[in-house]
Amino acid sequence: VQLVESGGGLVQAGGSLRLSCAASRSTFGTYDINTMGWYRQAPGKQRELVATITNSGGRTNYADSVKGRFTISRDNAKNTIYLQMNSLKPEDTAVYYCNAKYFGFSIATMGNEKNYWGQGTQVTVSS
Repeated sequence: VQLVESGGGLVQAGGSLRLSCAASRSTFGTYDINTMGWYRQAPGKQRELVATITNSGGRTNYADSVKGRFTISRDNAKNTIYLQMNSLKPEDTAVYYCNAKYFGFSIATMGNEKNYWGQGTQVTVSS
């Protein structure tokens, strides 16, 4: 499974960016994609959750720091998720990583989880 990210860049505070992440496949073997999301890591800090979305039902989850400003969405037909980031702040500056969680659906793999990460895309917000 490969995750290909795009859309990072440099933007002024108050501006907007849209990130995309495409997974190379939604199913492999006896594993199905379950959840995709975005995490970020700023210099000197731990990686943190930004937003996630389930493949079935489209349930979303956001970090408190981005609620009301960021929106995660998905296109299941393209195995792609998007992160629309509005009202960006300098503290949003980080490398943003796409994540995909695959869950086993067979008797043998039920309860198992496989985790994949993209290469990361830099988002820089200037003040």
